[in-house]
Amino acid sequence: MSRAESDTTPWATEQEQILGDLDVRVDQGLTVQEAQARLERFGPNVLTDFRATSWLTILWRQLRSFIMFLLAAGAALSFALGDHLEGVAIVAVIVLNAMIGFVTELRAVRSTEALRELGSTETTVRRSGVVRRLPAEELVPGDVVLFEGGDVITADVRILTASRVEIDESMLTGESIAIEKKTDALPTDTAVAERNNMLLKGTSVAKGSAEGVVVSTGMDTELGRITALVQTATDRRTPLEERIDALGRVMGWLCIGLVTIVGILGAIGGKDTTEVVKTAIALAVATVPEGLPIVATLALARGVLRMARRNALVEQLSAVETLGSTSVILTDKTGTLTENRMSVTDVVVAGDDMRPTTIAIPTSMEVADLGERVSALLTAAALCSDASVSRDENGREVRVGDPMEVALLVALDRIGLDREQVLVNEPRIAEEAFDPDIKMMATFHRHADEFRVIVKGAPGAVFPVSRFVRAGSGTVAFDGRQLESWRAENRRLAAEGLRILAVAERAARSPSEPYRDLTILGLIALSDPPRTDIVESIEHCQAAGVDVVMVTGDQGPTAEHIAASVKLIEEDDKGQALTGKELQALLDEGEAGKERLLATRVFARTDPEQKLKLLSFYQAQGEVVAMIGDGVNDAPALRQSDIGVAMGKRGTQVAREAADMILLDDRFSTIVVAIEQGRIIFRNIRSFVFYLLSCNVSEIITVGLAAAASAPLPILPMQILFLNLVTDVFPALALGVGDSGRGIMEHPPRPKTERLLTGRHWAGLMGYGLVMSAAVLAGLGIALLVFEMEVKRAVTVSFLILAGAQLGHVFNMASATSGLLVNEVTRNPWIWAAIILCIGLLAAAVYIPVLSEVLGTEEPGKEGWLLVLTLSLVPTLVGQSMRAVRQVARRLGRPR
Repeated sequence: MSRAESDTTPWATEQEQILGDLDVRVDQGLTVQEAQARLERFGPNVLTDFRATSWLTILWRQLRSFIMFLLAAGAALSFALGDHLEGVAIVAVIVLNAMIGFVTELRAVRSTEALRELGSTETTVRRSGVVRRLPAEELVPGDVVLFEGGDVITADVRILTASRVEIDESMLTGESIAIEKKTDALPTDTAVAERNNMLLKGTSVAKGSAEGVVVSTGMDTELGRITALVQTATDRRTPLEERIDALGRVMGWLCIGLVTIVGILGAIGGKDTTEVVKTAIALAVATVPEGLPIVATLALARGVLRMARRNALVEQLSAVETLGSTSVILTDKTGTLTENRMSVTDVVVAGDDMRPTTIAIPTSMEVADLGERVSALLTAAALCSDASVSRDENGREVRVGDPMEVALLVALDRIGLDREQVLVNEPRIAEEAFDPDIKMMATFHRHADEFRVIVKGAPGAVFPVSRFVRAGSGTVAFDGRQLESWRAENRRLAAEGLRILAVAERAARSPSEPYRDLTILGLIALSDPPRTDIVESIEHCQAAGVDVVMVTGDQGPTAEHIAASVKLIEEDDKGQALTGKELQALLDEGEAGKERLLATRVFARTDPEQKLKLLSFYQAQGEVVAMIGDGVNDAPALRQSDIGVAMGKRGTQVAREAADMILLDDRFSTIVVAIEQGRIIFRNIRSFVFYLLSCNVSEIITVGLAAAASAPLPILPMQILFLNLVTDVFPALALGVGDSGRGIMEHPPRPKTERLLTGRHWAGLMGYGLVMSAAVLAGLGIALLVFEMEVKRAVTVSFLILAGAQLGHVFNMASATSGLLVNEVTRNPWIWAAIILCIGLLAAAVYIPVLSEVLGTEEPGKEGWLLVLTLSLVPTLVGQSMRAVRQVARRLGRPR
């Protein structure tokens, strides 16, 4: 039976009891009939997807906003009054905005689809006493399975026998080194990363072989549990989405208030109901910033293109801005801060003075330059390994095997030697696989008429079984003084965080008893180096007020050494890392453990659930959290985070599909670029939102004051839609893609609670709105009273004045510290292109008959154009005058 129905801790249960519970014999396995019955009972060994969200549900999410309801009400009233053209135009706006969000949300189920693909393989199974290969989907609890090097584990398996087996669990637990597996039962509370008697679905065999019994399949496996976490982890709304929604609610309630006031005043004044409704519709259209979603989306898309050129691929547009407000980055270690490739950095051989001498391994050097002792050491180490390094048909390097052994082969290649050529003269005839108990392995090679035994392992294991050390052309006794000097060199290198291997050899008459009377060839030091640009990138994050926190499945000392080497922590802070268990304990303490968690920069031995809990902890503190990862174990946190960032080259498909952004070059430094772009985009968004809403306010005031004075509408609903979707959008878009200036990364991230527009911004846009409205109403009054124009021509003049005033208003968006004539707005070529385009569209609105008929415009005449050219400049002149006054006041040392 499965873990879901009986024993939930197979790692803590003795083999005999597990086999009894599962009713299976190791030598026979399940019968074919019993296996079929269990398959029908437990179902196929696949990762089951939850009920997918329908496309109708996704579409409804786009239509349920407050602003959409107001626009729908306006469209309904237009149709009811017989103005079908106006109603169709408003409906078109609704559809356009809805489709923008609909298209992007269809990606929601990709994480689960990627996880499911891990199950498409075959497994060696013993059934009815016969060993056979079967599709992994057909495995059931109780199946006896066999795995060897290179196999993918296709279910959760309790190990029964193991022959020097090592498992690569980095994609599930985050552990960077292949894990040695045993068969003994473990304590019940053993963490997932330390259950060394289990083979977990989704991991792979790095070396050796194992036989075991399936205890869990499908969603009952650890990988299935992660799938459930990915499915249940909620997608959080980004700060930009929250700010725009809040802004929409403010404008929505303003619209309701204005429409209510107009209705009450109309009823009191006895006005015609149709006119009152038309005025209400005009106010509603003027209040709603129809162009805001379009401009925001296009501005974000522009930011996405910029980032793509810097190798940051964004899958969700709003994620760009989220990076700009990021305050905490949770990052994995292996493959993110480090290269995920071990390399030989130093070798130790006996010098001419018979003492151990450390030699750094260069990138390329002839064997003769390194010396016979060094070449003999690296050759022996490469011979005593099971990894391989080759090139495929495209000439790309393919590395297979344990990263440490791969590093030995690469080191041999770097000094100009080839293991395969050496094996021709010294073929391998036998092997003693690595034994974790004695921490050594051995290979036997035929050499002339005898055997050459090569041993590699931990120095503490090799030293006691050695009698000599290679020195010069001969050997010297490995006596007490030699032992102490070699131990000292080993300790020195280990203190630098390097992994040390000892390599020794001896001649033998037969391939047996390898671990005695050895001659030490030397030591080899290996490291998994940090990425070359990681220190600078972390320093840039810290300067920008962004905390970087390492969350890894590796052991604490290893994680702390990497953290110190990349300046994530100081050397004096070593020993302060928290394990997953300690993390859980501190979370359970509540406020008592809060300070300790916030002060910690390294979390080790964490599982996927603990990563999620740490992520939720930071989010509960009000932090905007970015999660960086590349493995299956990172997927839930990538999905739950404010923004998930996956590695493109080394990242698994699961991680990439769960993420909002993918680093195509796998460089942490790209995140710094992304954060900077996010901040620039937010500043640009604030600028064009200010511009759009000040234009909307001018329309609201214009229509509202005219209604209060019982004057003709200065601008018609269709004309307002034209302005909001055409002449307002293009200048706003140009603002959205402009340069926001320097020094943006010298400030801390914005608080998550900071509004898109502050009180100061609202006061400013109200002031500009009043100025533009005054210019429009003045033009309407002069056209009607002084030039005695007909209402249609006068309305055309006021429409053109408002359009011109809004176009000129874009120059008021320059920062207060920039020049009056030369600034980020006037230097932006897109601004000038937008103004020229809008002037052409305004001319078309007047002189093209079809468009003129739709908008209700006509040729304004000389007097009308004179009013347009003079009054439309008023807001620009006022705005630039205010900027000039502020700059003079700043130079004189007065407050702004």
